[in-house]
Amino acid sequence: MINLQRITTADKALYHYVEKLMTSSFPSEEYRTLEEQRTYTDTKTYFHTNIIAQDNTPVGFITYWDFKHFFYVEHFAIDSTQRNGGYGKSVLNHLCQYLKHPIILEVEQPVEEMAQRRINFYQRHGFSLWKKPYQQPPYKPGDHFIPMMLMAYGNLQCEKDFENVKEHIYKEVYNVR
Repeated sequence: MINLQRITTADKALYHYVEKLMTSSFPSEEYRTLEEQRTYTDTKTYFHTNIIAQDNTPVGFITYWDFKHFFYVEHFAIDSTQRNGGYGKSVLNHLCQYLKHPIILEVEQPVEEMAQRRINFYQRHGFSLWKKPYQQPPYKPGDHFIPMMLMAYGNLQCEKDFENVKEHIYKEVYNVR
């Protein structure tokens, strides 16, 4: 059975697993410094770092922000040795039932096959692709904005909610005022 377990840096082995998986799954410009990530995990009550476990064995991690009227999934990765085992599908199904508000996430623009496959994966699980221009702000000084797109699950609508969602993510996640 899939289980999400919120952790802090005090959960040393599990947190080390998250950091290792984050750095191997995402380009460095797509996550904040590990030190800052640790601070967020331990001090921001509305930021959740979670281990994804199958029968108490870690298979991935997911981080998300609870903004009360919607959740923003920042990072989601399944261990490369565990991929294609249905864990991503199970986690999304669990998350969509567990979280009681709409869910937003960023995806790469569908210019490469893997990006299109990710978008298709989320669409199969009820997410809609918002086709408005969106730029992921830089996590670190010297990095650049990255062209991305937003996807939504639940009762948010692109035409009505895009600007509010974008501004909230920019302010809270990326510290862009």
